[in-house]
Amino acid sequence: MEKDLIALCENAVELLNSARKKAYQEINFIMVETYWKIGQRIVETEQDGNLRAKYGSKIIENLSKYLSSIFGRGFSEANLQNMRNFYLTFPNLSLDVPKNLSWSHISRIIRIDNKDERDYYLSEAANQNWTFRQLERNIKTKYYYRILSNQKPHKDNQSLPVPSTSSNTKEFIKDPYILEFLDLPENIEGKESTLESALISNLKQFLLELGKGFSFVGEQFRISTETDHFFVDLVFYNYLLKCFVLIDLKTTKLSHADIGQMDMYVRMFDELKKGKEDNPTIGLILCTDKSETMVKYSVLNENKQIFASKYKTVLPSEEELANMISIETNKLL
Repeated sequence: MEKDLIALCENAVELLNSARKKAYQEINFIMVETYWKIGQRIVETEQDGNLRAKYGSKIIENLSKYLSSIFGRGFSEANLQNMRNFYLTFPNLSLDVPKNLSWSHISRIIRIDNKDERDYYLSEAANQNWTFRQLERNIKTKYYYRILSNQKPHKDNQSLPVPSTSSNTKEFIKDPYILEFLDLPENIEGKESTLESALISNLKQFLLELGKGFSFVGEQFRISTETDHFFVDLVFYNYLLKCFVLIDLKTTKLSHADIGQMDMYVRMFDELKKGKEDNPTIGLILCTDKSETMVKYSVLNENKQIFASKYKTVLPSEEELANMISIETNKLL
């Protein structure tokens, strides 16, 4: 096949795929918009004194029976209640809700009570193109609060800041990290190689857990001087932060030696590997536990390039996870 014909075929495929994607998004938003309008009509009907007096609390029940008899599935009382809540939660549809989110995304997000948390998931799900499954996992593992747990409070009122889409380094570091997808036991002490292999084998899921902007560079990445060779467990590049991110894996509690080693890695990487356009390298130590004293009286306290976070290879219960996040957050207050 001649070069021009190959280019034509490839361009045609690209145009068709783009058109199909746009058509799907338009159809999806039309349905979302329709559900919002149904929710609006339910609220308006409820607020009408005469109709409310006549039908009482059975407005949604009656509407569900009627629509189900005509259209079949999809109009249960629970789903209609979601449409009602959708309108009440986001009264300005065009401004409040991104067009690329499905009804499944929206109906899950409106169940979140905290407005800041709700707005965060709404923005991130749209900007990062999260699938519904990814959104559900992130809500379940308290993604929002795990990022907040690493943020220092505002000086004026000691309240924690809200995660945004900015390039603030700490908004890209969570504590703890949840690695339940590795299918590893909770205690793997002394088996860093096992942890590393599992992360590489599940790289796509690990990248999703790391967050936005991360791309994988290499494992056991060598840094060489004139006399020595050193190997970093995992190296990533974050295109939003415009910097390399070094990850050191530990299957034990954080130690001074771990911090000193990462400090050396970061300094060496900045001098030997960082490009002129890159921002300073970030070092992240993943450990099973860390003491408040270790963090307070080490370079972790003030260093803006080195972080230490705990990780869990078994999904904690909601109560355990909330307690872990609360402990980390209270250390900052």
